[in-house]
Amino acid sequence: GSDGSQPAPAALGRAQVFTAVVDTFLEKLVAAGSYQRFANCYRCFYKLQPEMTRSIYDQFVSQLQTSVKEEIQEVKDEGNLEVLFNSLDKIVEEAKNQEEPAWRPSGIPEEDVRSTVVPYLLKHRSYLRKILKEKEEENRKVAKSVLAGRDKITELQQLIQARKQAWQ
Repeated sequence: GSDGSQPAPAALGRAQVFTAVVDTFLEKLVAAGSYQRFANCYRCFYKLQPEMTRSIYDQFVSQLQTSVKEEIQEVKDEGNLEVLFNSLDKIVEEAKNQEEPAWRPSGIPEEDVRSTVVPYLLKHRSYLRKILKEKEEENRKVAKSVLAGRDKITELQQLIQARKQAWQ
């Protein structure tokens, strides 16, 4: 931080920043629930046994800190936060080398979807047009072949007819 006790957050990974935030939260929680406030809440007991009140307070604070740390660790484990934080750090590090700004939603879902779908549809249309041209060319060749086959059949029929008449 600015007091020189810790490195700047940019130098730390997100997992370390998260741990630092939890530790700071615990420090402030303990500070907010000071021994003096605790003793004021249990004034009668404090007047009778101040040492016991102090011992109970210390146990309470210790158990509270342990409980919060265990809960936070359980959340980190269940959510796989260490891996996710490290992954996010890598993504941010890779993005630093990008020269063009990252895409951000406009707030209008139709436009956001259109900006993603339209290039895909245009590419698909181009592909379909290419396939259509190929099929049309193939059909022209087949049609030409069919017409040539018909002409050949007509020619053969005429030849058969001529030979039949010649034979009779």
